[in-house]
This record gives sequence, structure tokens and C-alpha cells, in this order.
Amino acid sequence: MSRAIRFGWLALGVFCVGLGIVGALLPLMPTTIFLILAAGCFARSSPRLEAWLLDHPRFGPTLRAWRRDGAMSRRAKAMAVGGMVTGYAIFLAVADPPVSVLCVVALIMSGCAAYICTRPAMSS
Repeated sequence: MSRAIRFGWLALGVFCVGLGIVGALLPLMPTTIFLILAAGCFARSSPRLEAWLLDHPRFGPTLRAWRRDGAMSRRAKAMAVGGMVTGYAIFLAVADPPVSVLCVVALIMSGCAAYICTRPAMSS
């Protein structure tokens, strides 16, 4: 892999870690998905940073469970689906889109929620 491509993956991984940190501080912004993306980027650019994420005491077990089994905790599933419902409710309250847009957004969010709900539950 060329140096420029590795640097691009590394920069994207660092950016995703930054978004994950912001997500840990803001209630409606996700954390784990950005850390999953960061681990994938680091796998292509920096084995040392990938190992740091996978061995992290707080996030490592979740990242390893996702990588191994595609598993999520029940709490994470509930938070993700709850965040989607809240986001859609805010969208309904604030925006005034045509019915077709409301239906498309609802369909996309429903598909994402179904995907999340069908992931295996993370074993403790």
C-alpha cells in the first residue's frame, strides 16, 4: 500500500476517534460507530493504534465483540434505536418536508433500526 493511502486511512481513523470523543460527550451523537470505523481505518494504516483501540478498557470489549460476532449490547441497541426515533421526531417537529420525503426518511431509518435489532446480543 502506498504511503499516501496509508496516511489517508490514518487521518480518517484519527478523525473518527475525534468524532467518537465528541459523541461520548454529547447525548445524541453516537460514539461506538465512529470507534468501529476508526479501528477499521487503523487496521489499514497503524496496527499500533488499532491495538490501542481494541485493548482500551472502556471501548475495547465492544469493538472486539463487533469485530468477532457483529454483536451489540442490548443497551447500545436501545440507545441507537431511541436516538433514531428522537431524531425523526425532531425532524417532524422542525422541518416541513413533503410527505414523500417523510416516507423515504422513515423507510431508511426503519431499515437501519431493523439491522441494529437483528444483530446478535453481546455476551457479558
